[in-house]
Formats: sequence, C-alpha cells, structure tokens
Amino acid sequence: MGEPSGIKSANNANKKSTRSAPNDIDSLMPVIELLFFAYRDFVSEPDEILHAFGFGRAHHRVLHFVNRQPGLRVADLLDILKITKQSLARVLKQLVEEGFIEQHAGSRDRRERHLFVTDKGAKLAQDLSKPQLKRIAEALEKIDEEHREAIKYFLYSMITNDDKIDVSKLLGTPLVYTRS
Repeated sequence: MGEPSGIKSANNANKKSTRSAPNDIDSLMPVIELLFFAYRDFVSEPDEILHAFGFGRAHHRVLHFVNRQPGLRVADLLDILKITKQSLARVLKQLVEEGFIEQHAGSRDRRERHLFVTDKGAKLAQDLSKPQLKRIAEALEKIDEEHREAIKYFLYSMITNDDKIDVSKLLGTPLVYTRS
C-alpha cells in the first residue's frame, strides 16, 4: 500500500497541483482547533471512568500499552510515553498497589521489569477503550476509504521523524506512509 490517493508524494512535487500548501495561520488555526476539540471529546468519557478510580490520563496510557503488549519492559514503556522515570514510577506504583498491573523480573536479566495487566486491569483497559473505539468507528463510517487513508497519513505525518520507525514497529504495521 502506498500513499493514499490525493496525497502528493515528493516525486510529484514539481507537478501542477490544485491543492495549495497550508502554511498560513488562517488555514492552520482551524486544524489546531479541530485537533483540540477532537481530543477533548476523545478523552472525555475515559476521563470520567478514570476519575472514579482517582486516576488520570497517564494511568490510561500505561494501561493501554501494557494491555496491548503483555510483558512490556518498563524501559520500553518510558520510550513509548516519553515521560520521566519519576512520573512513570508514581503511576505504576498506583496501578500495581491497586491490582491493575503486575511487575515481573526479566527471565534473562533480573533487573528488567516486565509489565502485565491483571484481569482487573484488562477490564479497566477495555472499559476505557470502548467509548473511544465507538467514537472512531462512528466517525469512520461516514468517510470513504480514500479519506480514511488520508487521515492515517495525516496522523502519521505528525509523528516526529525520529519516532516514525518505532511507532510503526509498535503498531505492527509496515511503514506505509513514507514518501519516496
């Protein structure tokens, strides 16, 4: 799979395009604001669930990635979340103490800590993702396949270049949104 239709590659940069490059404040500000509003609504329902446990969004992110990757090393989680060791330690301590996550020493290196959700943690992770999955599914139902690919391309393009390969590996998808 290459670039989505309608997305011009670097090879096509010299060809005449009907699209203008969005590079001024008037054209970019609505995109920023749409991202703010979309994110607000995307996290609102999970935030309510988290609040009942005294948790925040960092707890959600930790639960999400540990649930998706059982046995995830703490060092890898730090790389994914890009937060300080102290911040992760505080969040993990709460999740472990309240029975949502378990830590096990590595089999080859006992200093490594591998993370696993408990049944309770898996249930909470599912409860948190359910409204988000529903919101995304409902939005994507209204969009044709070409535009879905454009959305993925846009989101992937917002990831820093240094992280694109790692994110692609984490998601288990090939780098399909690169420009040649």
